[in-house]
Amino acid sequence: MASLRVVLLGVRHQLQLPARCPALRPFASGANFEYIITEKKGKNTNVGLIRLNRPKALNALCDGLMKELNQALETFEEDPTVGAIVLTGGDKAFAAGADIKEMQSRTFQDCYSSKFLSHWDHLTRVKKPVIAAVNGYALGGGCELAMMCDIIYAGEKAQFGQPEILLGTIPGAGGTQRLTRAVGKSLAMEMVLTGDRISAQDAKQAGLVSKIFPVETLVEEAIQCAEKIASNSKIIAAMAKESVNAAFEMTLTEGNKLEKKLFYSTFATDDRREGMAAFVEKRKASFKDH
Repeated sequence: MASLRVVLLGVRHQLQLPARCPALRPFASGANFEYIITEKKGKNTNVGLIRLNRPKALNALCDGLMKELNQALETFEEDPTVGAIVLTGGDKAFAAGADIKEMQSRTFQDCYSSKFLSHWDHLTRVKKPVIAAVNGYALGGGCELAMMCDIIYAGEKAQFGQPEILLGTIPGAGGTQRLTRAVGKSLAMEMVLTGDRISAQDAKQAGLVSKIFPVETLVEEAIQCAEKIASNSKIIAAMAKESVNAAFEMTLTEGNKLEKKLFYSTFATDDRREGMAAFVEKRKASFKDH
């Protein structure tokens, strides 16, 4: 534990070195972002890639970065050519946490009145599937951000943790809730109460991560998965995502009822008719997202 605290202090020191995240610059379509990099990837350019880009701060999640992230997500959500999104960071850090210097002076009244961190949940309302490609640190807000995604791929050296208790606070963007649902009460409680991290291998064994890849191939593997998803019907993929997510919010009986309703709804789409016709005719389906 002593060694963990030394490492954490080092990470925390790195997060506090940069100046406070400047105010977000006005955004216009096609303009460059300040804290993220976006592009389209894949053979058919149907995958939206968002890369967190504050390397000197280990991608600390300041308010400006989160607003830019939400803008990029909205842009890809509205783009009819994009079928899935990949969210990643750098080799050293996906995101080592929220920007502590930015929130250090906040009061209870300020947090409560301004609904602090409420805009972080925008990622959970994106209908298109989102894959987190996590290399390096995914701590605190970084771990919470990864867990808001639909699939988590991890690099071999990735580390996940909720170390807020070592800073005298607790997770505030879903960490206690999503982590518990992903890995179970015992491990989640241990991580939240001690601030200890888990490796990519332990995260996969616990069910937090679906696959592990070498650091240098992680993002490409995530893009390939996103391409597979994007090749299917976008409207059907959105229904499938909604149904799986409902499993965390509903009882089994309620979830099964929703699944049936969504299943029946697919029969009103041209893509369902095309998919089944292509199967019977032994050809590749040509979905029109309708």
